[in-house]
Formats: sequence, structure tokens, C-alpha cells
Amino acid sequence: MQEKIIFQGAEAKIILNGDLVIKDRIKKNYRIKEIDEKIRKQRTKAEKKLLEKASKIINAPDPFPLEEFNKIKMPFIKGNKLSEQLNSFPLKKQKELCKKIGETIAKLHENGIIHGDLTTSNMILKEDKIYLIDFGLGYISIKIEDKAVDLHLLKQALEAKHFENWEVLFNEVLKGYQNYKESAKVLERVKAIEKRGRYRS
Repeated sequence: MQEKIIFQGAEAKIILNGDLVIKDRIKKNYRIKEIDEKIRKQRTKAEKKLLEKASKIINAPDPFPLEEFNKIKMPFIKGNKLSEQLNSFPLKKQKELCKKIGETIAKLHENGIIHGDLTTSNMILKEDKIYLIDFGLGYISIKIEDKAVDLHLLKQALEAKHFENWEVLFNEVLKGYQNYKESAKVLERVKAIEKRGRYRS
């Protein structure tokens, strides 16, 4: 089966090989070889552990055991990026999907998982189910601030990519997020983060 690069960023390239997706962390030539390998090994291991934990709670790819220190192998989710589809749906369906997003984030935060890069580009829509991908910036935390930053990033992403209805859509996210017992505290902190941002600018 021929491998095909489907995405390349600064930190990693994503390779499709049949029904398999391989996330390959890129070597950094500006770092000493031993340090670079150590960093890539740590980050790969951490992301794999986070994916394993998340996949037991929400729709997310469950990675296979590590064979190489810098590569995560996982099943390919045959769907479409939500970022490319959301705007084309009737508003009613957009709202339903955004409520599901909120419910998904609530489950993650309930279990102390911070995604770190919540955008619709990191969500795959398959048979009306939303799968979260790319936990490369994710980590474990119980801090309200970290959960608020996660939500704030999603709000900014909706405003940038889905600007026509972003306020309505974010409200639907919040409806789903209310499943999380500490949602009120997190939302208060989101407001505080926004105030800090306005003050700085």
C-alpha cells in the first residue's frame, strides 16, 4: 500500500497508509540529536497516552502500540473535517452538531483532559458523529483556567471560520457543555480571559 502525506505541519506530518494514519514527529536539525530524540519520544508517548484515555470517553482514534519512538499509528476515520462541512449545513443541523461538540468537551474536561487545539479542523464528522483528532497540544489538568482556555480557543475558531452564525453556534456548544458539573466556573473564567484580552489590546 502506497503511503501518502495528507498533512504536514511544523511539528509532524500525517501519513495515510490504507486504513492506517501515521503521525510522524519531524526531526529538528537545530537541536542536538540526542535531545531532539528525547523530546520527540516524550511528546509522542504523552500524546499516545492522551489519545488512549480520550478514546475510552469520546469518539477519538485509539492508537496502536508504539513501534517507533516518533510515530503514532491509529485507525483512519473515514469522514470529513467539520471545518469544511459545517457552513454548508442548514442552521438547525449546525446547532445540533455544535451541541454535540459541547457534550464531547464536557466529557473530556470531566476527566481532566485538555485538548489544547479545539478547532473544527481537528474534528471529523462521520455518520453524524463527531471525532476529535490531534491531541498534540493536549495535556492532563484539573485547573479551571486550562479548561476555560480550551473553550476560549474554540470560540475564537468558530468566530474566524464560521463567522456567519458563530454566536448562535457557540451558545449551542455551551448548552452541551453544561453537562459538566463545573461548567459555570469555567464559563466565568472564559469571560475573565476575554476581559484580560480586551485590556491588553
